[in-house]
Amino acid sequence: MELLHVYRRQELKEMSTSVDRDLKTLVRRGEVLKLSGGLYYRPQKNVFGVTPPEDREMVRAFLKTDDFLLSSNNHYNQLGLGLTQVYNDYKVYNHKRSGTFILGGKRFAFRQVPSYPQKISKEYLLIDLLNNLNGLPDRTDLVLHNLPFRLHGFDRRMVEDFLSRYGRPRARAVLRRAYA
Repeated sequence: MELLHVYRRQELKEMSTSVDRDLKTLVRRGEVLKLSGGLYYRPQKNVFGVTPPEDREMVRAFLKTDDFLLSSNNHYNQLGLGLTQVYNDYKVYNHKRSGTFILGGKRFAFRQVPSYPQKISKEYLLIDLLNNLNGLPDRTDLVLHNLPFRLHGFDRRMVEDFLSRYGRPRARAVLRRAYA
């Protein structure tokens, strides 16, 4: 499947003498869809309707970089620690922007942090979950109860490495008790 490219208004300036007028016309015709202020994409249709662009592509265009980590609290459910809540928003760890933005009808919480891994692993997700435990509406007491019984499924060296690089004091304390 072809990746739908998201365009910034500035990228289209070279192609038109009146980019705003032309974009307005294309949006009115349905040839181009507006995702957010200054972000557009050319939709493709399938049997279910219009195919939206990939989340990663929207964030890449919004930040003007590939240097970010896109995640969701839904990933925590995969850890088997008792979480089941389904979330509609996404987290974007990055070095450029902070705040919550709607892109393509989806809510993205941009968090400017000093560092993050290139890829998500279950060990990183564990540290991220413990860092964000207080902000989850789920039954977080189950996480604390189940954690000691599920630690055998994680690579301890990787957990300790991610904990030293990304863990907050509470995550360190919880893991210290769980490993004891």
